[in-house]
Amino acid sequence: MKYGKVFSHELEHLDLSLPPDHSDTIKAFKSKKNNPVKVHVGCAKWGIKEWVGLIYPRNTKDKFFLDQYVKNFNGIEMNTTFYSIKKENVENWASRAPDGFRFSPKFLRSISHLKRLNDAGYFTDQFLDAAEAFGEKLGPSFLQLPDNFAGRQLESLRKYVQDIPDDFPMFVELRHTDWFTDPAIFDETFTMMAEQKRGVVLTDVGGRRDVLHMRLTVPKVFIRFNGYNLHPSDYQRLDEWVQRIKYWIQNGLEELYFYAHQEDETHTPVTCDYFIKKINEACNLNIARPDFVTDNAGMPGTLFPDI
Repeated sequence: MKYGKVFSHELEHLDLSLPPDHSDTIKAFKSKKNNPVKVHVGCAKWGIKEWVGLIYPRNTKDKFFLDQYVKNFNGIEMNTTFYSIKKENVENWASRAPDGFRFSPKFLRSISHLKRLNDAGYFTDQFLDAAEAFGEKLGPSFLQLPDNFAGRQLESLRKYVQDIPDDFPMFVELRHTDWFTDPAIFDETFTMMAEQKRGVVLTDVGGRRDVLHMRLTVPKVFIRFNGYNLHPSDYQRLDEWVQRIKYWIQNGLEELYFYAHQEDETHTPVTCDYFIKKINEACNLNIARPDFVTDNAGMPGTLFPDI
C-alpha cells in the first residue's frame, strides 16, 4: 500500500497512537450481546511466491496458492477485483474456500475512478452480479474512492450508496483530506452512512493519520493495517488495536475484518499471526493462526519483540 507511505527512519518521529473514538461510535452498537463476534483476518492477495516455504508447502504450484491460503487465513481483501471480476472466477474461488471464510472484493475501478460513481450502473451491475456468486462466503465489499474525490462530491456518493441493494454488505474508503478536516462535511457524510447502514473503512497508515476517523457507523469494522516491515511500531499499533477492538466487542461489535499489508510480503503472515495471537488472548477467542512451514526467519516467535 503506497497510500500514506512513510519511510522507516520517519516512524520514530510520528505519533502512531490510535485516536480516541468519536463520540457517536458508541451509537453504532445496538446493545451488548451474547452472540460471539465474527472475526476475519487476512491479507490482500494469495498469489505471493515468497510464501512458498513460509506458509505454503515447498514446491507449491501457483495454481494451488489459493488452496493453501484458505488453510492459513479466514478472510481476504481482494484488490484483484479492482481491475476485473468474472462470475466464473468467483464461483471457482468460492468453491475452494471452507465454510466461514470471507472474501472482501474491491469495487471495480471503472466505478470509482473512471466513472467516479456517475452513470456507473452497467459496471455496478457487473460487479454485484459477480460478487454475489461468492454466496455465503461474501464478506463486505469495499468502495475505494480516489484521492481527489472530495467532499463537494458527497451527493454523488450519497446517490451511489443509496442505489446499492440493502442486503449487499459494503464499506467505503474515503481518502481526500476534507472528508475528515471539514467538520460540516464529516458530520453530514458519516450521518448519511449511518442512516444507510454502511461502514467507512479505517485505514491505519503512517502518513495519513487523519483517515483514522474512529467513527463507526455500523456494528462492524473493516480495518486496513499498513505495517512497516515489522518495525517495533507495527507491534505497538497492533497491541493498541487489540485493546480498542476488545472495548468494541464488549459494547456490541458484531463483525471484524482485519486485513494486513506490508511492503515486504514475507512479513504479512507474521503481522496477521501476531494480531490473531493477541486478539485471541485479549478477547478469549479461538481464531486459527497461520501454519508456518519452518523455523527459519519469518517464523512467529522468533520475530515477536518482548513489548
